[in-house]
Amino acid sequence: MTRTGEEAVAGVAAGVPAGVPAGVPDAAAAAPRRGRPRSEAAEQAIVGAVLRLLEQGYPLALLSIEGIAGEAGVGKATIYRRWPNKEELLLDVLQRLDEPEPDPALLSASVRDALVAALEFLRRAALARRSHSSLALISNELRSMPELYRRYHEKVIEPRRERMRQLLARGVAQGEIRGDIDLDLLGELVIGPMLSRTLLRPGAPLEDPTLSATIVDTLLQGLAPQPSADPV
Repeated sequence: MTRTGEEAVAGVAAGVPAGVPAGVPDAAAAAPRRGRPRSEAAEQAIVGAVLRLLEQGYPLALLSIEGIAGEAGVGKATIYRRWPNKEELLLDVLQRLDEPEPDPALLSASVRDALVAALEFLRRAALARRSHSSLALISNELRSMPELYRRYHEKVIEPRRERMRQLLARGVAQGEIRGDIDLDLLGELVIGPMLSRTLLRPGAPLEDPTLSATIVDTLLQGLAPQPSADPV
């Protein structure tokens, strides 16, 4: 559901313990398994404990393994068998709370549709943060933990940026997008309007399901290759 920190939103949407937003179990089930078989109930309890502690006012940087274990009703060893330290636990929680990434099949479709999917990802993430206080808290506090922020950027944000570069490069190669602009700048032009609504204007409307398509179609008109001037 969420994308955390400013860049996270660029880039961040049944059987859940109290305090865990809807959608967490699906994300938890999809998370890759590491090492020995896990207890899904214990993992959900630990994720729920992190979110409840945040909702109770504990700063992200001050959360401790001891406090999380106590809130979850598990021993510290139960947490350490799954995550080597607090930063890795929080990174896992952040990823579980993320909105589902666009379907890879859609990203390999038309450049226009893939760009719309990328913006829809950001729009849904922002709506999820507005609906769940714990997600907004994580977003606001992520930068207070530089190592966690670095790891999240490295593992989540940079791969998203690279996918955007590849998508825009395909648009340039296919003659749909002008090729005289740096790909990173092109990416910022695409996601900028949505980020403005989610970061700079937190009360701006995001419910319109046609918003992403409107932004992309308007941008593509301006980014289309210009015909060569007729020779004099």
